[in-house]
Amino acid sequence: MSQVLAIANQKGGVGKTTTAINLVAALASNGRRVLLVDLDPQGNATTGVGLDKRRLKKSLYDVLSGRVPTLDAILPVGASTASFEVLPATGDLTAAEVALTRSGGSENRLKTLLAPAREVFHDIVIDCPPALNVLTVNALVASDAVLIPIQCEYYALEGLSSLLGTIREIQRELNPALRIDGMLRTMFDARSSLNNEVSSELLLHFGEQVYRTVIPRNIRLAEAPSHGVPVLSYDLQSRGALAYLALASERLERLQALTRSGWTQDAGSADRMISPERSG
Repeated sequence: MSQVLAIANQKGGVGKTTTAINLVAALASNGRRVLLVDLDPQGNATTGVGLDKRRLKKSLYDVLSGRVPTLDAILPVGASTASFEVLPATGDLTAAEVALTRSGGSENRLKTLLAPAREVFHDIVIDCPPALNVLTVNALVASDAVLIPIQCEYYALEGLSSLLGTIREIQRELNPALRIDGMLRTMFDARSSLNNEVSSELLLHFGEQVYRTVIPRNIRLAEAPSHGVPVLSYDLQSRGALAYLALASERLERLQALTRSGWTQDAGSADRMISPERSG
């Protein structure tokens, strides 16, 4: 059964796009057919997998505006060991955001348009913009689950309650089946006392909702996007690549456990704010 996962956090610079690209590549390396949806008008996920936004003839904007069928705008990318497909974004996506904001009942637009892709792919991963705007709401309505990357820094937890509140509202009004897939600690430096303190706070407050896998600060992860490839293709033996392979394995384990148990989650169980004061 197809799984749609939104990667969301309204704070920028926490590793959403890095996680989207490399989780997709890692899932693909497990033999799954995976689609990366770039829902950010900045298009960083698009350029991060080697596509030139200036040369694209079709993009997510064309799909949202009804000009192009969803499957017709999807492009193959990646190396043979981690090949996947992408629904790319350009700056034109800002116009689609404006149009969606103005039109009533637009929250289900992306869900409707991704329906054909759900028949084709094992996994669909959506890279959300760094804002709780109409595009992010569309992603949450279209998704089965949301993964929240969190940088273990002083201000990183700020606004987490807003995101959890939005998830709870989406559950109540638009997508009752939406669940929190987990929280992912990113850009982690084990030598930093602050990183360790924030990590401990996350585990204390959210327990098993926090992924065991931790994404470290890693130069190879930072370098890979400039080469237009996931870190698995850039340096498979790097700490960053190994961490995302571990994340993919842990996610698949979680999916298997959910399938066996039929477990569902209420976002309200995760709606406990961690104050920056307590974290540092």
